[in-house]
Amino acid sequence: MAENNSLKDSTRKFITTESLSDDQDHEKRVWDAVRQAFSDQECLGYSHYPLYQKIGEQREEPDIVVADRELGLTVIEVRPYTLDEIEDIDGETWTLDGPPTSEQGPTRTARKKLQKLISWTEGDRLFKMIGGRSFVALPAIEREKWKDRGLDQKVGDAHLLFADDLGKKTLHRRVKVATPLVQPTELDDEQWKHLQGALGGTTIYQEVSEGRTADTSTRAGVVTELQERLHALDLQQEHIGKEIPPGPQRIRGIAGSGKTVLLCQKAAQMHLKHPDWNIALVFHTRSLYDQIESLTERWIKRFSGGERQTYDEDQLHILHAWGAKDQPGLYGEMCKAHDVRKLTVGDVDGDSPAENLALACNSFFEEVDEVEPIYDALLIDEGQDLVVADHLRHEGRQPIYWLAYQALCSAEENGTDQRRLIWAYDEAQSLDSLKIPQAKELFGEDLSRIVSGTYSGGIRKSEIMSRCYRTPGPILVGAHALGMGLKRDGSMIAGFTRQEDWEAIGYEVEGEFTATGNEITLLRPDENSPNPVPHLWEGDVLEFETYETRDDELNAVASSIRHNIEEDNLNPSRNLLVIVLGGRVYKLRAKMANALQRHGVDSFVPTALELNDSYPDRFEKDPNRFWHDGGVTVSQIHRAKGNEAEFVYIVGADQIAREEASPHMRNQLFVALTRSKGWVHLSGTGVYDLYDEIREVISSGTLLEFEFSRPSRVIDENE
Repeated sequence: MAENNSLKDSTRKFITTESLSDDQDHEKRVWDAVRQAFSDQECLGYSHYPLYQKIGEQREEPDIVVADRELGLTVIEVRPYTLDEIEDIDGETWTLDGPPTSEQGPTRTARKKLQKLISWTEGDRLFKMIGGRSFVALPAIEREKWKDRGLDQKVGDAHLLFADDLGKKTLHRRVKVATPLVQPTELDDEQWKHLQGALGGTTIYQEVSEGRTADTSTRAGVVTELQERLHALDLQQEHIGKEIPPGPQRIRGIAGSGKTVLLCQKAAQMHLKHPDWNIALVFHTRSLYDQIESLTERWIKRFSGGERQTYDEDQLHILHAWGAKDQPGLYGEMCKAHDVRKLTVGDVDGDSPAENLALACNSFFEEVDEVEPIYDALLIDEGQDLVVADHLRHEGRQPIYWLAYQALCSAEENGTDQRRLIWAYDEAQSLDSLKIPQAKELFGEDLSRIVSGTYSGGIRKSEIMSRCYRTPGPILVGAHALGMGLKRDGSMIAGFTRQEDWEAIGYEVEGEFTATGNEITLLRPDENSPNPVPHLWEGDVLEFETYETRDDELNAVASSIRHNIEEDNLNPSRNLLVIVLGGRVYKLRAKMANALQRHGVDSFVPTALELNDSYPDRFEKDPNRFWHDGGVTVSQIHRAKGNEAEFVYIVGADQIAREEASPHMRNQLFVALTRSKGWVHLSGTGVYDLYDEIREVISSGTLLEFEFSRPSRVIDENE
């Protein structure tokens, strides 16, 4: 089930961005006290909030930040000083006993960090001044002993927190009565939501149209409303995006839950926090390169408060899993580091990109006796697409995952060997493998429990994301039902066979998965599919049409797309996407592109160098390019993975219908449907049993009833 997202009651409203070490006991004590003091308040708290401000020669983040609806922002800087270490205080300059003697300005530092935080959040459309207080916490010093030294005469203690101020009621009272840097105004619902969005970073994805109100009776108006609407803060996303685990972490989630965005956020946060780390962010689909680079740069700019525009390419590496002649990849970089020849696709004989990569990795292991680690942290996106069948595993392990694990330096925690490998995968969305990536088969029996439990500070080793922000509820339910064959005559094709697994991806479940023929009811509540298009748009968001001939289908789709551009004012590039289904799709893709051109619409086939090139040259191409300004992208499913558009046209349902018992073909339909952020038009030719199934699924909306039968492909979570 989705987690409690309330900032009044949730146990997850306090976020430890990185586990505090044993020599940070003073910080642990204050952080524990803050969590107790604000536990009953409507607030959001961070240990080491990732806003990195240049102070002197260092970039520093605030030790503790609390955003409280009533009190505004509180920044606390924690210092381990004892009385004996403080030699003198002159205004805001504290002289500390050496050797060597040093001068510090902790109260000034705390105030600067608060000022930066306030100005930064006010820039996110907060229309009233946020209240703000800054403190220096001295957990090793008691207030009376401070006074006995006469230090209260040298610096006001209203903004100092001593050891005896750390009780639950005392600490909250001390914060409340302190004179704020900015007089607080209790925030209304919208302002409070914007403050949360500013801290969470969700505001960086808003596109604000000044002076324009969205007319949601038009598709363009709905798109504008989608772009301008600010999502409520998702506490689980806050944890995943901002936490730096000391070891492995698995992020398992439903399609459209935001995993790619969060991995980019996490990589940027690591890079700014630990600029000396060697970090790799790895992905599978080459057309995602520009998107991942852009997202990472946005987070770098965000977390640096605008002081930095991009990342250091010598320390943070955005890598394709394999790599190409003109683009580095994880496998290629490991070959380079170990003086091993990097194999090309022509050197191996797999049946899919994942199999080819696995064969290349296995060849690497045959040549290298001992792998030298070169990374401090490694993050993998699209993890489901890197898994291969058992016969291709290396000593019982998935080859690319084992290569990634071996590529990492040890990050010891509590005397145990840890490797900071973080991988994310979509449920039920692998186009090449029917395997579900579980730790035992990824890393072998000895490491089968590496993502069980939590790290110190409460950082979870495994997260399950159930909310889908991208795809509207009726389309997502349709994708699951059709991809798994839930309403198919005969047995299910694939799917979960336990109630808890359906609940983990956001469904409410009635019925028992114990015997064939049992009635099962699945309901997807709005809270787990918050995309508002079904409520903004009066028509259907998922449509299905059939045609007698392929020409009829392609001409109808092209005509509809022209209407979308000319009458609905949709942007041909980014708002619209055509996906062609099936195995050998190059001819169908070209026919669809040509149909668009006949109807006066420019088309773009991924990897081409220009518009209206229906058959891109295999040697003169841009493998990373998926979009082209002014053209409607027409893509096969493998290229479309990881991309999205408001209106998705899916052509060739008959290609699936002819092989409807194939999990691979069903999965194409699932992936295509989940590319949509607003509407889907699905079409095909002829008459097939699958078409009745499609119509029945569409009529079900977000409430699906079916008879259980054990599928050939079980995708339950067993860890």
